[in-house]
This record gives sequence, C-alpha cells and structure tokens, in this order.
Amino acid sequence: MTATRKEFEARLRQIGAERYHDRHPFHHLLHGGQCTPDQVRAWVINRYYYQSRIPMKDAAFLSRVEDPDLRRAWRSRIEDHDGTDRNEGGIRRWLRLAQAVGLDPDYVASAQGVLPATRFAVDAYVRFVQEKPLLEAVAASLTELFAPKIHAQRIEGLLAHYDFADDSSLSYFRNRLSEAPKDVAFGLKWVLDHADTAEKQDAAAAALIFKTDVLWAQLDALHAAYVDPARIPPGGWLPGEGLLARGAA
Repeated sequence: MTATRKEFEARLRQIGAERYHDRHPFHHLLHGGQCTPDQVRAWVINRYYYQSRIPMKDAAFLSRVEDPDLRRAWRSRIEDHDGTDRNEGGIRRWLRLAQAVGLDPDYVASAQGVLPATRFAVDAYVRFVQEKPLLEAVAASLTELFAPKIHAQRIEGLLAHYDFADDSSLSYFRNRLSEAPKDVAFGLKWVLDHADTAEKQDAAAAALIFKTDVLWAQLDALHAAYVDPARIPPGGWLPGEGLLARGAA
C-alpha cells in the first residue's frame, strides 16, 4: 500500500537514523581526536576521491534530464563543488584541508593512493546515477538530509583535538552547513512528489540505502587499512608518500 507523504518521509529519515555513516567507528575516532596524523591524512586522501566524483555524478544526472526546471535547480550542485568566479568551490576547499594536514594538494588531486574499495564504492555510485531511473538517482542524494549534523560534529571535534583545524582548513564543512539544506529541501520534495506508488517508494528507499552503503563501505576500507588490522592493500596510500616539502604548508 502506498504510504502517505508524511509516512514515507519518516521512512527515509529512519534509514538515516539506522544506517548513516555518522555511526561508523572511524568517525568516532576522528571526531574524538583519537586518529593519528597519518590516519587523518588517509581519510583526507580517500574522501577527496568521493568529493571529486560528486560533480561528475551530477553532470551525468543532468545529461539525462529533459525537464529544464529540474536541470536549472540541480546544476548549482556542480557549481558548489567545482566553483565559480565568485565561489572557490568545495573541491578547492578540500585541497586546502589536504595541505593543512601536510599533504601535497597535487598528490591528493591525482587520486594516487586511493584505496581500491573506495574506488569501487564511489565508482558504483556514479554508475548508479548514470543508469537508474531519475527518481532513484535523486533519492540516493538524500543522505544530505543527515549531513549537516555530521558536519557540525566534525567541525567541533576537529577544532577541539587537532592543531591543523582552523577556519581555513575546515571551510569545506562550514560551507556545506548552508549548501546541503538547500539541496536537500529540493531533493526531498522532488522525491516525495514523484514517489507516488508503493513500488516507487520502495525503489527510492532502496536507493537511499544503497547510498548509505557507499558511504559506510569507504569508512570500512579506511578502518581496515589504517586502524585495525592496519593492512594497507596494494595501491593504497603509504604513510610518508605525497607529503608537502617541509615548510611548504
């Protein structure tokens, strides 16, 4: 039976409550100041791969959209990440974080050292958006419903525990506190408007679960490679690689 709009929104929010990656042990370590400098660097390197593919994912989405109103609303997401003449964009802000933790931004931008599981998870998300119905592609983006909470926790935790943390290095997260609610307000309304049968609601919920799996899998890979059992797979970043020359930060 088709759920009411209110019931379906509650179902989507419950997915986040149970499955969003703010519950992952790696984030508890990171936000609690328990990560070593190299564990923080590994997180920055691997998360960059995800950040860099978001505008590619959104461009693939736009290429399939025939409705100009939807295209117009969605394209700001690319500008938020890639930047404009007046907005440096999230990717540049993330590379500033990379520099703050002692990494060479060019090394990070090259995507060298990204864990194989990170590549598989992120690339799977891009393919999902390229291939699935638009409703499922939009629904997968609704992890943004839960993002402001984790960004606020991250800002507080990093400022409290790490010397590199300041307004400049954490500007990516501060900007997302205002960007994500704008995006999710549109995306949530669009999903609620278009998931008008039980089958579509099930598909949209499954898409959101898939996206939470993508985010969780990336942290599983980080935890296994750099925390426990600390077994770095072939191709993964090795501590000491890609660092800034001394005094260049």
